[in-house]
This record gives sequence, structure tokens and C-alpha cells, in this order.
Amino acid sequence: MKAHSIYTLSNGLRIIHEPSTSDVLYCGYVIAAGTRHELPHESGMAHFIEHMTFKGTKKRRSWQISNGLESVGGELNAFTNKQETVYCATVLRQDFRRAADLLTDIVFHSTYPQQEITREVEVICDEIDSYQDSPSEIIFDEFEENLFQGEPLGRDILGSAERLRTYTTADALDFAQRYYKPENAVFYVYGQVSFKTVIKTLCRLFDVAEEDCTDKVKFADKMGENQVTVEIENPSSDKVSPIDFSHFQPATRRLVDRDTHQAHVVLGTKAYGGRHPGRFALMLLNNILGGPGMNARLNMQLREKAGLVYTVESTYSTYPDVGEWTTYFGCDASDVRKCLKLVYRELVRLLREPMTERQLNAAKRQFIGQIGISRDAHEGYAVALGRAYSRYASHRDLDELAKTINELTAEELHQAALDTFRPEHLMLLVYAPEGTRLEV
Repeated sequence: MKAHSIYTLSNGLRIIHEPSTSDVLYCGYVIAAGTRHELPHESGMAHFIEHMTFKGTKKRRSWQISNGLESVGGELNAFTNKQETVYCATVLRQDFRRAADLLTDIVFHSTYPQQEITREVEVICDEIDSYQDSPSEIIFDEFEENLFQGEPLGRDILGSAERLRTYTTADALDFAQRYYKPENAVFYVYGQVSFKTVIKTLCRLFDVAEEDCTDKVKFADKMGENQVTVEIENPSSDKVSPIDFSHFQPATRRLVDRDTHQAHVVLGTKAYGGRHPGRFALMLLNNILGGPGMNARLNMQLREKAGLVYTVESTYSTYPDVGEWTTYFGCDASDVRKCLKLVYRELVRLLREPMTERQLNAAKRQFIGQIGISRDAHEGYAVALGRAYSRYASHRDLDELAKTINELTAEELHQAALDTFRPEHLMLLVYAPEGTRLEV
């Protein structure tokens, strides 16, 4: 197991570090400011801020930001989801300080100039138009709007062009002042740099007294031995209320006429949240059903045996308070009923009785192998390190995850199936050419 180190600066910034032996280093900020943190009149604001963060700071113009890491062969990027916004850098290890300086400047000192807003809003509107032309993607927005009806998680990330065109520098600064501050952020580092160097660099960038960084910290290699806890309220926690399952009525089927060649189908429901003990069983079940392996059950039935689809997959996504399970496939409109029948048949198999020991052991072996291989996707691994610490104040330990998966029982998987896959609990959304009939 690789050692993690964590520390909290006196200004509330949380830091997590994991060493590696590579000359390539990955670092960035995770800001607890996603779509679900927007106020009702701020649709698309979190994603809008992500774009505008690259457009100028108190000491850098936009071209200097674009060139800041590119000039040494590095990369600077960002993305927004419903839970957080992530700013990430990839550089050679000797350029860590350069990356940390640039990231800190754009995240905490952006000015959001109006002339840049006017220009960039049209870029985002083009992104929205492009997205509208991708039914296999936009169907998930409509599905989640129905699934999380009335909740911030039901809003789409991009927002509307009409609303975006009304945003000003003052609007951007208001959102940033609420969320873009050290106590609402995590800085993550995965690379060949000492933890002491990371702490001292960030102390300098935030103008925190260096003795605060050197006298109070034990630079250890074990998780928790070097953590100093600072009690600062996390503003995002006030904005996120748990979703009430008691009023959830998921048995909804909807057919939408779209000018598409194929039918696009999403079937799913709410599921265990990221703190629920059953989440590991559902992770394994999801991998069995529609994971990346060609031997996933839905792929075998719909594609390999029946030849009805090119793509079929299932996804289990978690937030701290709730989760979502979906399966998606695209097929000829005339084949929707056949495909759904095969999907339901696989779900009923899992509902009917626990898996055999042989089936379970094979599924565990495959999933644990995939977990191990995922370590080689270094950028994704680094980002996941920061996101896990931001969401759950804990590190992402793949060895511990593999151990937990290996200890799962057939009964635990059966219970997860009963809690998730009952047909009467599933919502269905179909995009299909006009005239398609939905009979399932």
C-alpha cells in the first residue's frame, strides 16, 4: 500500500499527497462547488466559473495562463460535475512549484473580466448546441432531471444559453466568494516530490507563516500522523440536504420523439450513496452487469448473442448522500422491446437468488484485476485521490477496496440487487424516431 500524507493549513486548505516514482507529477485543486451548489437563479454557474477561471487574474492575462505550463511541456485542464469543480495540472516533477503557483493564482485570484465573459459565453453556448446534437449524452440530463425532480442534482451542468448571457463579473465574483476559498478546497499531489516541499510551497503561495508549516507538522509517511485539524465551516455542507427517498415514485416510463436514427434508452434508479455500506456490493454487481469487460452480462446478451446493439453499459455513480444506477444502450427503434426484455431478464436473474460461489469468485477476480490495472491511469488516479478526500475526508486506498470486494458475500450482493433492481423501482426514458411505440 502506498503511503498517503495529509495536512490542513491554518487557512483551512486541506492537502493530500501520495508519492510516486515517475518523473511526471499530477496535482490540482478540488473545489466543493458543483451544479448542486448553485442557487435556483444560477443555472450553469459552476461550469461557467470553470471556463472563466482561465481568463485572467490580478497578475496574469489569459494568454499567460494558457502558456504557463504549455511552455514547459505541461498540461492544464479543468472539469465540472454536479458535486465539485476540479482544476488539474500535469508536469515534470521539477516543475511542481510552477504548476502550484499557476493553479493557486487562477483558482483563488481570478478577476472574471467582463470583456472575456462576453466572448467566452458564446463558446459555452456553442458547447450547449453541440451537446444538444448528442442524444446519447443529453438523454442522461433528462433522465436525471426526472430522477432527482425538484432537487439540485436534477439540473444539467451546462445550464441554458439564455441564462448564461445574463451573467456578469459581479455574478461570477459572488459565486467565487462563496465557494472558491481555501476552507472549501483540497489540493492533491501524486508525484515524486516531498510532502515537506508541498507544504512549504503552499504556505508561501497563501502567505501563511512558514513556522506554521514547519514547527507544527510531523512530516511522516502514514496517513493521519501529520494532520492538523482546523475547525472551519465548509459552506458547501449547508447547501446540500439529503434526498428524501420516502417520496420517491420511480416507476415511470417515458418515450420522447427525437429526430434520431437509433433509439437511445436509459433505465435506472436512485441507489446507495457514497457512505452506504452496501455500495461495494453494488459496485461489483454493476461490473458484472455492464462493466467494461466484454464478458459483462448485458454485453454478452444484447451484443454478442443477439446482435442488437453496438454499445450497452451500466454505471453506478455516488454522491455523499445518494447514488444513481443506470444502464444505457442504443439500438434500432424496432428492437427496443427485445433489448429491454433481455435487460430485465438479467436483472431478474440477480433478484431471484444469490450467485453461486463459483460465479462470485470469478466476478471478484475480474473486478480486483481491473482495480489494480486502474493504478496505471495516473491522471485519473490522482484526481480520484483529491475528489475522495474532498467528499469524504478520507483517502482512496485501492488495496483496501480490493480487500473489501474480496470479502463480499453472495448474500450481500443479493441484498444490493433487491434494493436496486426491482423492475417496479426502475425509471425508463427512451429517445426514438417519431412513430415508435413503447411496449414493455
